[in-house]
Amino acid sequence: MKIIMLGAPGAGKGTQAKKIAAKYQIPHISTGDIFRANIKNGTELGMKAKAFMDAGGLVPDEITIGMLLDRIQEADCAKGCVLDGFPRTIPQAESLTKALKDMGESIDYAVNVDVPDESIIRRMSGRRACLACGSTYHIVYNVPKTEGVCDVCGQQLVLRDDDKPETVKKRLDVYHEQTQPLIDYYKKTGVLAEVDGTMDMEEVFQAIVRILGA
Repeated sequence: MKIIMLGAPGAGKGTQAKKIAAKYQIPHISTGDIFRANIKNGTELGMKAKAFMDAGGLVPDEITIGMLLDRIQEADCAKGCVLDGFPRTIPQAESLTKALKDMGESIDYAVNVDVPDESIIRRMSGRRACLACGSTYHIVYNVPKTEGVCDVCGQQLVLRDDDKPETVKKRLDVYHEQTQPLIDYYKKTGVLAEVDGTMDMEEVFQAIVRILGA
């Protein structure tokens, strides 16, 4: 079962992708994780990706496509996988469709986690992060025991540049321009499924499970 997760930045698709992967025992393949690993290791690819991500833009196709196609052909993807953060554009989707067809395979479901822009901006601007240990909080949904201080290591919490309202708005503008057409693309292929992402996280997950089947 090959699943693509769709949705705007901050819609919660990454969280749902991990829950799906755990339930169905298939790999969760996140371009974000791949990029972060490259950035952490200081590779040329990582530095190129970081420049685009820091600017709130999308990483170009040539940096992304080969990496993903190699990944989905690895042994642990034999029963399927959950793609999170790829494809982001129609050319990427077409490349993926062709590559899978050449392998005698196809995408089974494209799950769109639908959340209005204003809800996403409110959600993300409330995030706080500990740069020391990586713990994350939210001023409404996941409040630290002491305001502005990490529960785990006691360091100061910060609002990351990625979560500032103006950066989130820019990322959403890019999403609507370049990525939202994917919803129409997968609707035409008959594999699109949409869920209301404003519900409680567990309710969203149960709605997805009903679509995918037990």
